[in-house]
Amino acid sequence: MAKTRSQRKLLFLVTEDWYFCSHRLPVARAARDAGFAVTVATRVRAHGDLIRAEGFALRQLCWKRRGDGLFGHLRALAEIVRLYRRERPDILCHVALKPVLFGGLAARIAGVRLAGVVSAVMGLGIEFTGDGAGWRQRVFGWALRFSTGCGPIIVQNQENRAALVNFGIDPGRIALIAGSGVDTAHFAALPDPPDPRLTVGLVGRMLRSKGVLDAVAGVRKLRAEGLAVELLLAGAADPDSRDSLSDGELAALAREPGIEWLGHVADVRTVWARAAIALLPSSYGEGIPKALLEAASCARPIIASDMPGCREVVVPEETGLLVPAHDVDALAAAIARLASEPQLRRQMGEAGRQRVIRGFGEATVAQQTVALLRLMLGEGDGRS
Repeated sequence: MAKTRSQRKLLFLVTEDWYFCSHRLPVARAARDAGFAVTVATRVRAHGDLIRAEGFALRQLCWKRRGDGLFGHLRALAEIVRLYRRERPDILCHVALKPVLFGGLAARIAGVRLAGVVSAVMGLGIEFTGDGAGWRQRVFGWALRFSTGCGPIIVQNQENRAALVNFGIDPGRIALIAGSGVDTAHFAALPDPPDPRLTVGLVGRMLRSKGVLDAVAGVRKLRAEGLAVELLLAGAADPDSRDSLSDGELAALAREPGIEWLGHVADVRTVWARAAIALLPSSYGEGIPKALLEAASCARPIIASDMPGCREVVVPEETGLLVPAHDVDALAAAIARLASEPQLRRQMGEAGRQRVIRGFGEATVAQQTVALLRLMLGEGDGRS
């Protein structure tokens, strides 16, 4: 028997409040509008008021995305177990790998029925998407099977789906929902930047695995060859990640000619108003990079690594160009090519925007996710 709307309680477990607002807010709004009482459990830093203003209950957790150490991990696990026993939600939504693993274990300890857990795997690192069968993959596969129980698992691209199947997860449990959703009205098409100098932009956390240093090296190479190209780096350092460049390292890069580090940018449309091309020479393997979807929605062509996630956004020669990871020469050549072909840039930008409108809009992602939640509760066939 399906639960009544008044009984439906949905709890999101997320590491950081900013990540919830950036990647799950449209889904949570759609769930609220569909009759769910939404609770968000996360580390609260700067976005608590925004979450409460949406009418969501907020539960603060003392954990980090990375760097907690053994004591911190045990403390976080115990805190989540207590939370689940107290809240007793109808559905748990664990968002990204750490919440999936910790939340799944906590749900088992707390006695929460695992059929009511949806695990949103937002992206698997490249070490987990290859064909190998190393010990890390075997251990990770076991941990993922254990923590996700029998509930559905959301992935964002086909390569992550294939990786989960290789881990022994039933394909019937895996739902492919592409990306986190983009507000295509907010991220509207922008005209070409007025500055005659070519500017390229990289938006994201300032991580080595995002290709920040490769982007700098590519622009450095082109400038040495006489091409007047500028690079905007938009994003903050991440002190919780050992992969992050420090503020000092970023400031040193910004002292080089042609490199500008903007730090955190509240509205990335200001970046794409200045930059004609979006870069993401990532070596990690993404779910679907939201920064690239936002750039494409603003009608910017993309140059990205030929990696999982990036391949979902970039259709080579149609919406942008793909280059091998860590290949600075190929990256520089791709930038030089688009620098010399403004008409091709415009064609790719418009094609990219249409691709986002067709398949990556936030309404589409939210509707698909809410349909899955309703199906878990036995409400109809799960269609919105």
